[in-house]
Amino acid sequence: MRLALLATVGFVGLTSCATYSDELSRGQTAFEQNQHERALAIFRGLEADGPHLTAAEQAQYAYLRGMTDYRIGYKGDARHWLIVAKALESQTPNSLSTEWKARMNEVVAELNEEVYGGGVESLTNARKAKGASEPPAKRKNAEEP
Repeated sequence: MRLALLATVGFVGLTSCATYSDELSRGQTAFEQNQHERALAIFRGLEADGPHLTAAEQAQYAYLRGMTDYRIGYKGDARHWLIVAKALESQTPNSLSTEWKARMNEVVAELNEEVYGGGVESLTNARKAKGASEPPAKRKNAEEP
C-alpha cells in the first residue's frame, strides 16, 4: 500500500515537471509559428511555475518571453526578459543556441540604445499618432491674473 502511494506521488511529480516543459515547448511552437499573442498567453501562464523548470529551461523561457514581448511591441518587458535570459545564460552556459544568443544581444543593444537616447519612457507601449504634437497648453481663464 505504501509503495503504491509512493509510486503514485512520484509519477505525479514527474508528470508535473514534464507539464512545465511541455508548456514551454507549446509556447516555443506558437512563437515559431508567429502566433505571438498565443505564445505570450502561454508564457504568462507559465511565469509563476518558472522555478519548476531546469536552469536551461529558465533561460529559454526568459529568451522566448522577451522575444515575444519584443515582437508584440512591449519593449520594456522585452528588455527585462532578455536581460534576465542573458544573466541566466551566463550562469548556465550553452542553455541558449548560438543563434538565440546573437539575436538576444542584438535586441538588447537596440533597446539599450533607445533607453540611453530617450530614457525609459522610450520603451512605453503607448503610441503617438503620426504628426501628433504635445497637447495645447491650458488657457488661463480671463478672470485669472
